[in-house]
Amino acid sequence: MNLLNSDDLSKEDIEGIFSIADDMSKGKDKKYRLDGASLTLFFEKTSTRTRMSFEVAMTQLGGHAIYIDPSTTQRSRGETLADTTRMFSGYCDLIAARLYKHADLLEIARNSTVPVINALTDIEHPTQALADVYTIRVHKKNMAGLRIAFVGDTANNTANSLMVVAAKLGAETVLIGPKGYSPNMDFVKIARKYSNVEVADSLEKGLKGVDAIYTDTFVSMGQEAEAEKRRKLFAPYQVNSGVFKYAKSDAIVLHCLPAHRGEEITSDVLDGPKSVVWEQARNKMLLNKAIMAYLSKR
Repeated sequence: MNLLNSDDLSKEDIEGIFSIADDMSKGKDKKYRLDGASLTLFFEKTSTRTRMSFEVAMTQLGGHAIYIDPSTTQRSRGETLADTTRMFSGYCDLIAARLYKHADLLEIARNSTVPVINALTDIEHPTQALADVYTIRVHKKNMAGLRIAFVGDTANNTANSLMVVAAKLGAETVLIGPKGYSPNMDFVKIARKYSNVEVADSLEKGLKGVDAIYTDTFVSMGQEAEAEKRRKLFAPYQVNSGVFKYAKSDAIVLHCLPAHRGEEITSDVLDGPKSVVWEQARNKMLLNKAIMAYLSKR
């Protein structure tokens, strides 16, 4: 079994991964050990939390992670992605890839004989979404009927994966951003098969009655050329202390990091009592452990 797209996971798969994470959070790791296993981390894009969480996760499971920068491999001299993948899967038990193009992830999956994990592409970030939804679940207990607001660039990879994973557990998503920067309707359609997804351009309207407020950078990797334009356009959608007057009184705040303090979120909110951001970041390692254990047993 691979984890390439958020829609690859059934509700039962998500609950299975969360059940393993629950066990691991209570120190019940022994039955999920991957002693002697190796993980290839094939990363074209820079990474802090995703790389570290996968490396430490595999170490804690009893295995070993190998970080591969494509620029230092024979890929830089013309070896095909298919041939590189055949080599990886001949040596390792799992591959986690962080790529610019989702099509390249699918090429890796076609040529791999071991499970492939999407560690971020231009359109999806399912491992992040699992950590996000797990964190919300810890605080809100039951996902069914919750309202989650994603504020800012509603077409980014994190938003795409989040709305699908949340919807499969019965949570609603409200996508709030400026007109002209519409969410990816392919993912909206997928999520709407399972739960309600709303689109709004007003914080006052979109945040009404939400249980969780999620934001991300206004300028994703690869969008640097339009950075200033995007910062000005998205500035009214900053998550600051003023947004809480619209949400539920016990609403929590999430951000997948890195945060650009003073842009998409203010420091007083990021470090404040409603923020679960640092717990969310720690949960990436827990969920990556659970994902690898789950896929390895399928």
